[in-house]
This record gives sequence, structure tokens and C-alpha cells, in this order.
Amino acid sequence: MSGNDRIVSAVSAGAGEEYADASLRPKRLDEYIGQKNVTENLKVFIDAAAARGDALDHVLFYGPPGLGKTTLAGIIANELGVDLRITSGPAIERAGDLAALLTNLNDNDVLFIDEIHRLNRSAEEILYSAMEDYEIDMIVGKGPSARSYRIDLKKFTLIGATTRAGNLSAPLRDRFGIISKFELYTPDELAEIIRRSAALLATEIEGDSLAELAKRSRGTPRVANRLLKRVRDFAQVKGDGRIDMAITDEALGSLAIDKMGLEGLDRDILRLIIDKFGGGPVGIDTIAAAIGEERVTIEDVYEPYLMQAGFLHRTKQGRIASRDAWLHLGMTPPEKPESQLSFIGDAEGDD
Repeated sequence: MSGNDRIVSAVSAGAGEEYADASLRPKRLDEYIGQKNVTENLKVFIDAAAARGDALDHVLFYGPPGLGKTTLAGIIANELGVDLRITSGPAIERAGDLAALLTNLNDNDVLFIDEIHRLNRSAEEILYSAMEDYEIDMIVGKGPSARSYRIDLKKFTLIGATTRAGNLSAPLRDRFGIISKFELYTPDELAEIIRRSAALLATEIEGDSLAELAKRSRGTPRVANRLLKRVRDFAQVKGDGRIDMAITDEALGSLAIDKMGLEGLDRDILRLIIDKFGGGPVGIDTIAAAIGEERVTIEDVYEPYLMQAGFLHRTKQGRIASRDAWLHLGMTPPEKPESQLSFIGDAEGDD
């Protein structure tokens, strides 16, 4: 099962699911739940820019997927009363594609680029002068007949989002005036999000079910909303439409999502490390080959929550399953596993 197919995946879903997700997204800062430090600072910056009648400084959001970076970009545009243009790094194949986007922006508009770390080099270089001087240089033609033209742009705000801030080049990263890190959500914040989403979906949910869904949502609002919609399906077909604990347990059990929010492939990763490699350390490329997933998928989709839950450690030598991981899988951990003696204090390197 790929990252896109997983119920608890934080990566984007298909078009139908994206439409449903969009209907649950808050439109204003006072509706946005969580990321308190980020939103409080943004409110100051937005109010200051609006008072000056100026464009907001360029913004970079980074953190795991599904935490609300795209939603907050839309909120910024709404708060400023300007248009929002959305694209992604992989969608911009040529420098001309980016130039076309930039030249069509109006005063103070917001351009949101998701996965900005995947911009190709030629497009990225156009952004340098666009972000600093609000102008771009374009070369038309080839050879001796080539001509360079300077195009002035309207003042705009670029909002970049990335799950891999370390992959951004220093020249691009340094041109962002506002840099904000997104953290995983607490169960209380997720419960509030689920309560709000259930109300928008006209679905009644009991308090115990609310807490259980929040606990199993991996600290991610996108996962919380997906679980809510899947449990709602069970409630409509196998119950009276109301979500209670019986329906919640049946639905999550059918989806193979355990009490900690892990599903089959999460447990497969931990079992691989424990059964085949004695708990680790084991290299990420070895794990990827053994379970048939891309390395980047494991690093971006699986590992953040496994580490946050305390089931996995990253060391210079490789990945190590924690004592909690052994116990969660119903296995007896060795009292003093030699493989785990050296991980404390090691950097997040790998083979």
C-alpha cells in the first residue's frame, strides 16, 4: 500500500477527498486550531502589512505533511483580502512556467508553492530577483539573436511550504523574511479539530469517541479528518449515524489502526527492525528495500510519527526500535540490547 492509499497517511489524497478536506478548512485565523506560536506571530505581521497597505513579507512554512500549511496560506490571503495562486515545485517544469505565474499576480497577491524544495534550479534562480527586487530577467531566443528583457512585477507575497527545509538552498531560504516551523498537534488540539469537523459534517459524536480518534490521529489534522469521515461511514451503514465507542472500535479495527494510530506498514517497519536485525541499528535504504517503499516515503510519512511516539530512534548507525516498540508489538525486549547502547546523543545521520 502506497503512502497515498493509507488511511492514516498525511500526504494528499485524490480529488474527491481533497474537495471534502477543503470544505473543512478554516478560512480565518480565529478559526484556526493549533500552531499557536505560528498564528500569533502571523497575526502581528498581517496586521502590520495591512496597516501599511503593503505586501506581507515572504513566508516559509516547514514541518511534516498534513499539519495545515496550505490551509494557513489560504487564511493569510483571506486576512489580507487578496487573491491566492497555488502551485507546487514539481509542477513548475521550466523557468517560463514560473515567470508566467509571477507576471499574472496583482498587487499584494499571494503565491503559494508547495514542496518548494523540489523546484528545479533554473526556476529557483528566477525567484531570487523576484523576491528581492520584484523583477525578473528573461532571455528570449537562442544564440546571437538572444535578447534579455527585464520585467517588472507587482509586489507580492511568496509562501513556500516544505517537509524538508534542509533541502532548500541557502540563497532561497535566506530570502524568506518569515520562517515558521509546524509541530505535531496535541490530542486536545486534535479533539477540538474533530469536534469542529463533525459539526460541519452534521455528524453527532460522543466524547469518548472524540478522544479515541484524536489519540489515533498521529498528531496530524489531515489524518484526524480522514479517520472521522471513515468512522462516519461505518456509523451510517452499521449504526444509526451517531459515532459512539462501539462504532469507533469496530471501524478502526476494520481499518487495522491500533490504539497508538499505527497501521500495518508502520508495524511492519518495527517488526522488520526487531525480527530481522535484533532491534537495530539498520540503515534506511535496507528498510526501504525490505518493505518495498521509497526511502523518501519512509522518511516523510512513516518515521515522523514513529519517532514522536517513541517507537523509533535515528542514529548515525541507522534506525533502532525502542523498548516501547517491542512492548507495543507484544514482544519481550532484551534487558540490555547491545545495539541500543550507543544511540543516545547521536545525530540523526544514517548510512
